[in-house]
Amino acid sequence: MTIRFHGADEVPYGCFSTFSPHGIELDGAYWPAVEHWYQAQRFSGGRQAERIRRADSPLRAAALGRDPAAPLRRDWHKARDEVMRRGVEAKFRTHEDIRAILLATGGDELVEDTFDDGHWGCGRNGTGRNLLGRILMRTRSRLAAEQPPTATPPDGAPGRNPDVHDRPPG
Repeated sequence: MTIRFHGADEVPYGCFSTFSPHGIELDGAYWPAVEHWYQAQRFSGGRQAERIRRADSPLRAAALGRDPAAPLRRDWHKARDEVMRRGVEAKFRTHEDIRAILLATGGDELVEDTFDDGHWGCGRNGTGRNLLGRILMRTRSRLAAEQPPTATPPDGAPGRNPDVHDRPPG
């Protein structure tokens, strides 16, 4: 199955959006949303990055990050995918409620359903790179691998522990 998501207000998958209001702590600072973190990383710190961090919404953070008057860091196009990966992973490690939503998608394909972004999403005709969806699926795999296995007692009885229940008294 394919799960498509876009807006941060969509239930239940809006939490997959970088605009969702799930703050993260990275590099010693608190970021109100992954979008704030991502946009600030376009710059080599300084005043513009701090303005983005303090932006009152992810939409405002995105606008500040796309300001053509502010010079991008030199390696931005090379670094941006890893920046996004770090932000997304931090979000799902920080927030247990949305981590559960991500893990509940199992092996489903996750697609950012964007009309105008063929890099992070599926793009206008569905042939985009969907890198945000791919990062989410890799994050899901990592988190699932870290989950402790659910133990089923040998006799199939839920919660039955033969080491406790089958010992002779005293």
